[in-house]
Amino acid sequence: MRRLFPVTDMTAHDTEAGAGREWSLDELADAYAYPEPPSAEAAWLRANMVSSLDGAGQHDGRSQPLSSETDMRIFGTLRGLADVIVVGAETVRLEGYRPARARDAFAARRDAAGQGPAPVIAVVSASLNLDFSLPLFTEPLVPTLILTGAAAPAERVRAAREAGAEVLVAGDGAGVEPARAKAVLAERGLRRQLTEGGPRLLGQFVAAEVLDELCLTVSPTMTAGDAQRIAGGPPVAVPTRFAVASLLEQDGFLFTRYRRI
Repeated sequence: MRRLFPVTDMTAHDTEAGAGREWSLDELADAYAYPEPPSAEAAWLRANMVSSLDGAGQHDGRSQPLSSETDMRIFGTLRGLADVIVVGAETVRLEGYRPARARDAFAARRDAAGQGPAPVIAVVSASLNLDFSLPLFTEPLVPTLILTGAAAPAERVRAAREAGAEVLVAGDGAGVEPARAKAVLAERGLRRQLTEGGPRLLGQFVAAEVLDELCLTVSPTMTAGDAQRIAGGPPVAVPTRFAVASLLEQDGFLFTRYRRI
């Protein structure tokens, strides 16, 4: 692993020392630490996505073929730092989401930050068309949350609650309002927020201008075809500007981190 940015007096030394070896989880956690401390009033929402060189956010409907071992270690690190993982219902179905697990490597860090043993999973769904027999709902270390609108189908809300999930209203209509979802989670003390997509959900966060940070892995692959980009939905009126915060490299993969200006 090499640190390419930020450039400091120690960058050359860090690059030489880190090149050719795997960074420890502590080193990765330090590199991806949330702004400290998160304020009591506001949350920090970061996204973690992967893209091919030609802009594909997935291959054959899944992101895993674009990933690498180091990418998955960073994926696990970002989860280990988060209070809550926000994910769209379609991604839950396609990626076979399971409950987040407690990891010894992050236990002391989470305890010092006042966090529980594992992040909460919060599923964004207007219809609540979810399989509540999945481990995500039957075997979570902490109860799974569902973010939905006030007009969500009452029978599906009941089914979710009977399965042990907690349903939170984050919109006046059928759908979820991104800014309100962010605030509802923050009110519960879940201020270190991470979203892993999918593209439609990320597009909604971008359009609502509530995404604070993007952790994007650029995979040294090309897929061609018509795979979806990392963010979908209608275009924003004015492109949202981000500034590079850090850049790491390993085996041709670029691990970038951008913050909204």
